[in-house]
Amino acid sequence: MLDLKKLSPGALDAARKKALHYRLLNQGFLAESICRDILEVAPDDQETLVTLCLALCDQFGVSGGASSKAAMELIPRLEGGYAQRYYSGIVCERMAFAALAGTSHAAGHIAYDWFVRAMEHYEAAAAVHPPDNDDALLRWNTCARVMDARSDVHEGHEDPTHPMLE
Repeated sequence: MLDLKKLSPGALDAARKKALHYRLLNQGFLAESICRDILEVAPDDQETLVTLCLALCDQFGVSGGASSKAAMELIPRLEGGYAQRYYSGIVCERMAFAALAGTSHAAGHIAYDWFVRAMEHYEAAAAVHPPDNDDALLRWNTCARVMDARSDVHEGHEDPTHPMLE
């Protein structure tokens, strides 16, 4: 394994801008790499932790991309209950959209479960939101609208009266 080069503290602002730039270009892996370099120097940098979380979410549903577990592992490092709840909701919501973009026959059921989890996190975030910040409500409403608009997004169920074929 190669030894990675360490950024100088004076280069962190420019690196943050590059990470955001690569996210906007849908280059989640490149943004993730830059964020990890920044966090080697400034492990508690909140802006970079959020950008990394979002960069990982950008990779959901992409072959070789990140997992929800990787993104959720960052959440405890975020400061404050609001940020932790809000970004947990973002991770779940992005997993729901990734499920809908997939080819699984159960995509709607899977998305439904992720949307419900996201909405639970958003409700928890809304309960402790900063003044004049209704972002969690906006996200909750988005999930609700998608669930209402798409007939394939609904609770899945297994019928116990029909046993599986052997």
